[in-house]
Amino acid sequence: MKKSKNEKDAKKRYEKYVSGFTPSSRSVSNGIKAFAVGGALCTAAFLIQVFIQQSFGLENKEAGRIVTVGLIFTAQLLTGLGLYAPLAKFAGAGVIVPITGFANSMVATAMEFKSEGPVLGVGSKLFQLAGPVIVCGISVSVIIGLVYYVMGMFGLTLPWI
Repeated sequence: MKKSKNEKDAKKRYEKYVSGFTPSSRSVSNGIKAFAVGGALCTAAFLIQVFIQQSFGLENKEAGRIVTVGLIFTAQLLTGLGLYAPLAKFAGAGVIVPITGFANSMVATAMEFKSEGPVLGVGSKLFQLAGPVIVCGISVSVIIGLVYYVMGMFGLTLPWI
């Protein structure tokens, strides 16, 4: 069917009307900010890990664990002080690439529901948030373990494991 001139004009008017309310896309600038902040955060974490390895004579995995705990603690502290939200608003995905995003969501949830009490407020909301993450993590690790086991039965190994 051929559209009438009125229908075409109405469609153009509607598109013009909608474009007045549609915010402009900032995906390029958001991507650059996320890349810069996330990259700076990961670079700082790596430099701290190297410093810990050299200063205390720890192995790579041990120093990595210390840095991981430090990232979690820093994210929780910044959330508690109310500084994480402005940073996340500026950097976007750049601050959730490391595990800091999950730490922030845990503390923010605890702070939001603390008025309901330690068990029914903080405790239940923390488990409501962390439960799916823990279940998915355990499920994926079981699947990976099974795949690795089956690969071993056929003599296949992965060089990095």
